[in-house]
Amino acid sequence: MPATKSSQDFIPIKEIRDGVVILKNGGIRGVVMTSSINFALKSADEQNAIIYQFQNFLNSLNFSIQISTQSRRLDIRPYLARLELVLRDQTNDLLKIQTREYIEFIKSFTESVSIMTKTFFVVVSYTPALISKSKSTGILNQLLGKKSEKKTDTEKNNDNFEESRTQLIQRMEVVIQGLTRMGLRSVPLGTEELVELYYKIFNPGDTEKPINISDLAQ
Repeated sequence: MPATKSSQDFIPIKEIRDGVVILKNGGIRGVVMTSSINFALKSADEQNAIIYQFQNFLNSLNFSIQISTQSRRLDIRPYLARLELVLRDQTNDLLKIQTREYIEFIKSFTESVSIMTKTFFVVVSYTPALISKSKSTGILNQLLGKKSEKKTDTEKNNDNFEESRTQLIQRMEVVIQGLTRMGLRSVPLGTEELVELYYKIFNPGDTEKPINISDLAQ
């Protein structure tokens, strides 16, 4: 009987460190979070300028990118929970009534209208060469009859990772510069932000867990 695979076997990510997503196939990814533009509110000239800049941005790239849009229903529960704390500690009777009415208004409004939040990301990819710089240097030294310094597997892996990470960061800087020319604000995600992003992607049900007010009060 074949062994049952865990859910982690289907996740392509090996680890996340130093602001880099390392895939199981050896490739690495960087993620840039960017702002958005309300294109419909721009004038015709502004729209043409944005399209022109976006076209130039794409033509300037000699590597592949992925533009991802994350649309989620706004979780208003933490805000309501904090309002409940304010209501609980409120001593003024008039303010207590107003706070209770405001809470009820927010609840009824969010139940009748789905408030969505959209977040935009640009995923930058880099695939290391089959023969790394350290390996090619070692082969060259052998051909020239030179003795090369022996390194442990850990040191070699760290060297290869730093080389790949440097290449990836350079690509991310090119992307950020291109987005800036279009009037967009962008920032690369760090390790903690990447972990949170992918955790929410692979665990969407966690947003439905109940919120304990006592935890917020601590």
